[in-house]
Amino acid sequence: MKPTRAAVLLGLLLTTTLAPGCKDFLEKEPLGTTTQDNLFRDPVNSIQAINAVYDVTAWDQGPKWGDPNGQYVAQTYEWMFGDLMTDDAEKGGGGPSDFQSLIELKNWTIPPSSPPVTTLWVHSFTGIARANTVINNIDAGTIDAGLKMRLKGEALFLRAYFYFNLVKSFGGVPLFEKSVTPTEAPNVSRATIAQTYAFIEKDLRAAATMLPEKSGYPAADAGRATKGAANGYLARAIMYQLGTVNGNNHTWQEVYDLTSTIIASNQYSLLANYAAIHQDIGENSSESLFEIQFGTDNNTYGPISIGTTNNIFQNNRGTFGYGFNNPTQNLVDEFEANDPRREVTIIKNNDIVLGILNPVNLSENATGYFSRKVAIIRPPAPEAGPQNIRKLRYADILLMKAEAAAQTGKSAEAIALVNQVRQRARLSTRPPGTTLGTLTYAPANTPAGTLPDLAVGLSGQPLLNAIWHERRVEFAEESLRLWDLIRTGRYLATLPADVRARAQSHLATEPSVNPFPLLPISLNDAQTWKLPQNPGY
Repeated sequence: MKPTRAAVLLGLLLTTTLAPGCKDFLEKEPLGTTTQDNLFRDPVNSIQAINAVYDVTAWDQGPKWGDPNGQYVAQTYEWMFGDLMTDDAEKGGGGPSDFQSLIELKNWTIPPSSPPVTTLWVHSFTGIARANTVINNIDAGTIDAGLKMRLKGEALFLRAYFYFNLVKSFGGVPLFEKSVTPTEAPNVSRATIAQTYAFIEKDLRAAATMLPEKSGYPAADAGRATKGAANGYLARAIMYQLGTVNGNNHTWQEVYDLTSTIIASNQYSLLANYAAIHQDIGENSSESLFEIQFGTDNNTYGPISIGTTNNIFQNNRGTFGYGFNNPTQNLVDEFEANDPRREVTIIKNNDIVLGILNPVNLSENATGYFSRKVAIIRPPAPEAGPQNIRKLRYADILLMKAEAAAQTGKSAEAIALVNQVRQRARLSTRPPGTTLGTLTYAPANTPAGTLPDLAVGLSGQPLLNAIWHERRVEFAEESLRLWDLIRTGRYLATLPADVRARAQSHLATEPSVNPFPLLPISLNDAQTWKLPQNPGY
């Protein structure tokens, strides 16, 4: 039976209280009354405090915490940005006018009151506030020193995680190292992009020294932040800066060294069957460095649940979903002939998915395709999707190192790393349940010569192009496309001319390797905190 995540959700930026977090390690119930004074005197309460931070990573909607008027914030998912705003996906849904906010994201007609953007902003700072409760108070606690260090490392990792999501989307943001009082809130200021990244890096480097390796956790704690996750996100943050605002003067050698450290730890490996990565058997597997944990119950909409609406929003309207985030023909055509990953990623008309026939109704679909990576058996309630969301996989570590190797003159090593990923892909089975009424993994019968190794001697831009191609098909529909396009300077060129012109009116103004647009800061918070708005809004 899959473990569950209980959620007791109170607090926000100015006041933070407890909520249990995810899976087995989030099943503890509160014991009596907990206050700031006794929070870290008891190991159970201390663990609940960090679980409350993990819990926010799973929120996709709900009340705006700390708002005395109880303002509700709508759904936000990373695919709305990482997939939908790119050439990998179209909106889909019930028709052209369904979910107007997604049309605004796709077309770069985004108002500062955009619900998905507002929720991304609000929930990120909620997570930061909760992380600060742990970071600022745990040192004075009386719990075991080893547990204290680990929990602080988890909180530092999570604070960096939330800030990384913010800086990619909004640019420089206010940096909170402690809780903010009501009198201080109107006087906060925006840091620069480089300062925000420096803050993130500081947290991740500290977390890497405090956290255990993945094997250092018992099975009940699967999914917690690890040394590998901290180093992986640090490599990702540096790689992103190298193509955008590199005010911290990073080099590709740093990405190479960090990914080499992760590989040398022997904590991770590619899951043998690509088709199993996004199934139950692939959760918290050898390939997972970090993923958001979910389970199943009968709760419906709102953050007090253990499941997610991520699946229902993207699944076929003909089965149980709302039909959003439709893969494009452009993405489908990117896959090489007979690449098993295409069928694992894409649902086309009348495919059998998890044993169920999936006709595609073009009146409720923009492209003729759905994402198979989020296909699940219908959950008991809309909010009860149990599928974990993979955030960082070992394949990404290999391909980050490959790119760093290519950028530092180690072409042969880069080729070997990419070939590891391609070899795993060509050995994949078909996705589970391609025969009616079954959930079995049928052989793919992939023809010989499929996905051949990259040619020996490949170097320079052709090698980079091969790596970028591999990233696109390996991580298709996993919300990485936007950020890969931006950091490699290719994003604006992929946009239609009218959309590109609007995106260019929102470009970050700090000196950048490649120009890139920013989302608007939530209107209410920009006014309340007296923050300068991003360009063009």
